[in-house]
Parts: sequence; C-alpha cells; structure tokens
Amino acid sequence: MAAVLIFKIILIVVLFALSLTIAAYSTYAERKVAAFMQDRLGPNRAGPFGLLQPLADGLKMFMKEEILPATSNKYLFIAGPAITMTTALMTSAVIPWGPEVTIGGVKVPLQVADINIGILYVLGVVSLGVYGIMIGGWASNNKYSLLGAVRASSQMISYELAMGMSIIAIIMSSGSLSIGDIVEGQSAWAGMHWNVFIQPLGFLIFIICAFAECNRTPFDLPESETELVGGYHTEYSSMKLGFYLFAEYVNMFISSAMISALYFGGYNFPGMDAVQNSVGEVWFALICVAVFFAKILFFIFFFMWVRWTIPRFRFDQLMNLGWKVLLPLSILNVLITGAVILFS
Repeated sequence: MAAVLIFKIILIVVLFALSLTIAAYSTYAERKVAAFMQDRLGPNRAGPFGLLQPLADGLKMFMKEEILPATSNKYLFIAGPAITMTTALMTSAVIPWGPEVTIGGVKVPLQVADINIGILYVLGVVSLGVYGIMIGGWASNNKYSLLGAVRASSQMISYELAMGMSIIAIIMSSGSLSIGDIVEGQSAWAGMHWNVFIQPLGFLIFIICAFAECNRTPFDLPESETELVGGYHTEYSSMKLGFYLFAEYVNMFISSAMISALYFGGYNFPGMDAVQNSVGEVWFALICVAVFFAKILFFIFFFMWVRWTIPRFRFDQLMNLGWKVLLPLSILNVLITGAVILFS
C-alpha cells in the first residue's frame, strides 16, 4: 500500500510539472505556428532554434514590477488569477494517462484518482474557473475589465450547457460517469472502438464548446484587444498576468486530453493487442502513454491552427451559435442516442 501511495505522489508531481512545461512550450509552439502561417521565422534568438524563449518569458514575468491599482479590491485582485490557475491544474486528476501497471503485486491505474463520477468532477472544476476571471475583472475597478469578465461568464454558462449535453450522450452510450471506464470501453475493435465514430455530432459540439471554454479564437471575446484593451486582465502585470495567460494554455492542454479521452480512445490505439502480447507490461504502458500524448499534441496544434485561420466572432454571433445552434443540436443528439439505444 505504501508503494502505491508513493507512486501516486510521484504521478501528481510529474503531472504538475508536465502541465506547466507543456503550457510554457505551447506559447513557443504557438508563435512558431503563427510565424509559419505568416511566412516569418518566429522566436529564434534565445537558445538554439529559440527553445529557451519560454524560460526568458517566465523570467521577464517574474522581474516585472508588481502593480496593484489604488482603487482595486486588493485581496480579490490577487485571488482572481490564483483561483483560475488552481482550477486549471486540478482537472487533470481524473484523466487516465495509461493502462494499469503492477506495483508490489497490486494493479495501479496511471490515474491520480479513479472516481466513479469523473465527468461530473471535470465539469464542476471547469465551472469554478470562471469565478477567477469574474473576481479578477470585478476587483480591478475598471470598466473594460468588468465587461471582459461579464463576457467570460456569459460565454462559459452558454457553452457549458451544450458541452454537458454532448457528454450526456457519451454517458448514455458507455453507461458510466467514470472517465477510466469510458476510455476502457473504447478498446474494442482492436483498439478502434472510438466514440468519435459513434458520436460524430457530439464530438463536433464538444470541440466547438472547448474553444469557447478556453477563451480561444474565434471565441476570445473576454480579452479582445481591439474592443476591451485586454478584457478582464487589463489591469494585471507581472506573474499575476502570467497566471491568467498560463491558465489559458493549461486549459488548452486539459481540453485536448479530454477530447482524446472521450472521443479518440485515450491511450487505445490500433493493433494494441498485438503490441501488448509482444512487449512487457511496463513498455506497453509507456507506449500507451506516448500514443495518448501524441493525440493531445495534435489537438493542441489544432487549437493553434484555428486561432491563426479564423477571425474573431462578434458577441451576438457567439451567443446565437451557442443558444440557437449548438444547444438544439446537442438535445437532438441526446434524443437520437436514446432512440438508438432503445431500439437496438
């Protein structure tokens, strides 16, 4: 039991470090992708190929002057980015990163907490993230910050409904609220029983809502520079601003992991049975983790690709898409799924 506990603690530390590293190097990748699409070089001064640019950016954030606006609510002004960053890092606890491995004769999943309501946990924690934005925007005592915070909260409430309905269809077809069970259920058909083939409409709704939940272009209305100067983080500087920016990239990483786990089989891959029979348990687990991260990195690239391809929506267009298109489609998807389950 002690060996399992130590393994879980190591897994938490590794996931924490990995989330921050991927978030940091996502900023580098984003600038490289943007530069490629705009026929530029991108970061190429700090270290070979500009690989030390995220470290230089982090150092710059630490060394910038801490500014607390005189008319702000100082406690809430500091609490806002802390809440946003904390909730972003908490979500990864219930994601299964690989199959079980044997430690001290006990089977242990590569998952921090295999709770039987993992989906509800993710939805609950993601919903808390908007409080960090709302508190930071209100505490700044700035009209642009408040408008950005109100936009963020209304956007997240609107798109969480459609996202929740698309997840209900997954729960109906898999019969479980546990993310581990949902991923395990996609291991049939030689590792290709992926939910994206069973729930294509649900996947489309989920990925659109994921863009809105992460405040990514074309749904980055809460921080649109041309209208709101910088939105909810207009008054922020130094590492408090860094927390808000970092949380966005951590959310993008977690959203990519959730898309891969719910719709693309998680760590399952074609021919996994043959690989499992030809290599040892540890090597098989490492291959599964590598496959899962390859899927996650693809969807992170997809987030960046869309950002530098599609222009920003107007706010009325964003609301119309959420309430008049995605929500009715998600309800229709649930009804179709229920009918198929009932008559099959």
